[in-house]
Amino acid sequence: MIALGCASCLSPDAPMNRLTNVLFLLAIVGFLTPSILRGATPSKSIKAILAVGAEGQGNTQAATAWQDLAKSNASVLIDILEAMGDANPLALNWLRSAVDTIAARELSAGRKLPVSRLEKFLADTSQHPRARRLAYELIARTDPVRAESIIARMLDDPSPELRRDAVERVVAEAKQLREAAIAKYEVALKAARESEQIETVAKTLKDLGRPVKLANVFGWVSEWQVLGPFDSTGGAGFANVFPPEEKVDLQGEYDGKTGRVRWQPLTTTNDFGLVDLNKPLGMLKGVAGYAYAEIVAETARTVELRLGCKNAWKVWHNGKFLFGRDEYHRGMEIDQYRLKAELRPGKNAILVKVCQNEQTEDWTKEWEFQLRITDALGTPIDFAKR
Repeated sequence: MIALGCASCLSPDAPMNRLTNVLFLLAIVGFLTPSILRGATPSKSIKAILAVGAEGQGNTQAATAWQDLAKSNASVLIDILEAMGDANPLALNWLRSAVDTIAARELSAGRKLPVSRLEKFLADTSQHPRARRLAYELIARTDPVRAESIIARMLDDPSPELRRDAVERVVAEAKQLREAAIAKYEVALKAARESEQIETVAKTLKDLGRPVKLANVFGWVSEWQVLGPFDSTGGAGFANVFPPEEKVDLQGEYDGKTGRVRWQPLTTTNDFGLVDLNKPLGMLKGVAGYAYAEIVAETARTVELRLGCKNAWKVWHNGKFLFGRDEYHRGMEIDQYRLKAELRPGKNAILVKVCQNEQTEDWTKEWEFQLRITDALGTPIDFAKR
């Protein structure tokens, strides 16, 4: 009951008080009527929508009820969401549409949604999963930061939709971390000069789905012309002077160990730049072979020719003998030998001689080498042509 005034105020003998009382009553009724309507009309509209049938029964009444319900303010959102638990699929669509319409209008007008009540509703796992998902969407539209904090705690939620969002959030975070990690590893790879470190970082990047072309990182000389085999029975080939050591003629043809030999191209695509002479020249023992490459330098500079080889070898740069080792099968490492050389502007020629002894064990069959050109720190030199 609402007390409108005292008895004397209603007395016929108090006309001024009676007028005041009437004005007060009108004010009270004017204040309460919208509130009463807001409490009753949405409820009636929701019931009409819930009554819609699968065969279209009640569609006309539901359409009218939806029009009334959609005009309500944000205070009825929780009522609508709670009603979704008793709704059939058709009614669910009507109710969701009403929620979307009300929320869009309120937000467009600069008014806030009842986020605290929505969060409380969302926390109630007994509510309809779609209604809870809709509550979360409303929170996200109003307060994205709060929504992120909420969904982070919902990996074990019974609602498949909410659980999916929570999982997607973790996946997105993992992707961000992965991209950040990839960027860091790529910086490390660019700065690394030690071969073991380069290989480790490259493997990690591959595991992260960003494979690295190691051949480019190391900067191997990959385009060669090869010639052989020449006879090296008894290891004599290391000291013997064959035609390429006197003059490189790529059109030349010579007597080899097994017949006439001529230059032939060989490109290595190996990650570690291995030039395998067994492939073009044959898997032979007691032989010597040559590999020749030309590179183009823009300016004169001091460089290192870094060679790895488990066979006996010799190296020339621009016709000048640099160094050699008459040893076999002692193991091979990247940058095993470092030979200082002076590049000249324009074309520079590199000649490598590789000898194979007459051991027959499986581990002695490799007839190969690797070579790259770097600065003193091990940074590959970028040439116009290799």
